[in-house]
Amino acid sequence: MASPQLIPSHSSFNHRASINPNSSNPSLSSPNLKPISKPSSLLQRRKFQRVTSLRCSASSFPEKHRMNSAKSDDVVELPLFPLPLVLFPGAVLPLQIFEFRYRIMMHTLLHTDLRFGVIYSDAETGISGVGCVGEIVRHERLADDRFFLICKGQERFRITDLVRTKPYIVAEVDWLEDRPSVDDEDLEGLANEVESCMKDVIRLSNRLNGKLEKEVKDLRKNHFPTPFSFFVGSTFEGAPREQQALLELECTAARLKREKETLRNTLNYLSAASALKDVFPSSRRWV
Repeated sequence: MASPQLIPSHSSFNHRASINPNSSNPSLSSPNLKPISKPSSLLQRRKFQRVTSLRCSASSFPEKHRMNSAKSDDVVELPLFPLPLVLFPGAVLPLQIFEFRYRIMMHTLLHTDLRFGVIYSDAETGISGVGCVGEIVRHERLADDRFFLICKGQERFRITDLVRTKPYIVAEVDWLEDRPSVDDEDLEGLANEVESCMKDVIRLSNRLNGKLEKEVKDLRKNHFPTPFSFFVGSTFEGAPREQQALLELECTAARLKREKETLRNTLNYLSAASALKDVFPSSRRWV
């Protein structure tokens, strides 16, 4: 099925995106990793494209991450995996590991706590300061020492210092949590509005592409507002900078409001496309 283009109004968004409620998290292939399989999409199966290899040197980090201050007893050190994607808490990420330095990392992790940091990075912006812990929930080691992994997003973190960059990056991190909501914020109502917008986008997209109109399933699945806001962000495929902005927000209400704005803009775009299709019905694809 065809994917609608998400239309955020924020300057951080400059990629073509699709909404994918059935996919736990988008995954891209690169010289350092590959998805085990293409995640299924409610609107279409995305085609994976090869991306440019990322630089993972100390110069990729902002100066604030390289303080080299004295360590305290409660310092948390986390191995980092820079990727051209954003992992959200609760999302599932399949990976194939074959680059030597990350195979070393995997050997270490499989004998320790199975957790590493997934951090968004691209050639233009470098490595971000906020990421999400990926916990290995399933793995398979192949004869040539490659690994198939299934990881699940856990807590978010903020990089506070860079420990080393070779053979792979290790950083000191602080855990990042959303601030408690204020009394006048109706998070349940806001989450329900976001779910309603998602359903409208899916229905209209299916209609534009000649698909049978089926009742959209429950998207919240009894999730509380905060984990639901992470789920919604994980569906914004193809827009990693917008996803990164959502990941970095420390307020559930602000995240849900930004997602609702994106979905409403997308719905307006689809409504305009629907009107054009009525005028020019010969076109095969409108979204």
